[in-house]
Amino acid sequence: MRLFDSHAHYYDDAFDPDRAEVLSSLPAHGVTGVVCPGCDLESSRQSLALAEQYPFLYFAAGLHPENLEGATLADLEEVKALCGHPKCVAVGEIGLDYYWVKTPEDRANSRDFFAAQLDLARELDLPAIVHDRDAHKDTLDIVRAHPGTRGVFHCCALSAEDAKVVDKLGWYVSFTGNVTFKNARRALEVMAYMPLERIMIETDAPYMAPEPFRGKRNDSNYVYRVAETLAQIKGLSTEEVAEATYQNALRFFDLKPLFQ
Repeated sequence: MRLFDSHAHYYDDAFDPDRAEVLSSLPAHGVTGVVCPGCDLESSRQSLALAEQYPFLYFAAGLHPENLEGATLADLEEVKALCGHPKCVAVGEIGLDYYWVKTPEDRANSRDFFAAQLDLARELDLPAIVHDRDAHKDTLDIVRAHPGTRGVFHCCALSAEDAKVVDKLGWYVSFTGNVTFKNARRALEVMAYMPLERIMIETDAPYMAPEPFRGKRNDSNYVYRVAETLAQIKGLSTEEVAEATYQNALRFFDLKPLFQ
């Protein structure tokens, strides 16, 4: 069974004690691809460095809406330079977060950065990895205002109605371990609605560890739990879903398989 973790933050301090051990263990557990997205310039650089060390690991560069303090739009020149690396597969993690970003001024600033980074993704012909928390309307409005871009709503928190918009746009959605939680009704509705060919699975490591590991540090070895949940929703085997989402990730990130 081949698994592709489309979103994991391996530069995070939570992995400082054993990062090399965790990453080195993944191929033996069937995890044959991982994308590590940055959230600011430093973490994007760290993600690049990790991608250079591990053949199965790729990275994305971008400015997260929670990491914009002190940032200027001129910083996107360095994001652009990072995206020129051969192992950069997306612009991200970018988007809107109205849970943590509260003031009208900061929210407006995050919208400007989101729009500018979607422009960059289109210019570079790269997909975008989008974070959307409590900002569905504005996020979708900005995406619709950027025809020609392509991307994924990671850790999908959309409603089924919003998912119809994403489906029409031809964008992807990706699900984390929170789909195994008891209160995961809305995410499961979107899982059921979206075509399997536009769904990816992820851990968002070190966050969102699935049941029965909830509360522990997450890593890509647990991404199979998301595949199991998706398989239940779609009426397929876990192996079928693992292979389908693996192929989806290869297609979305324009990759060739490293392991047969």
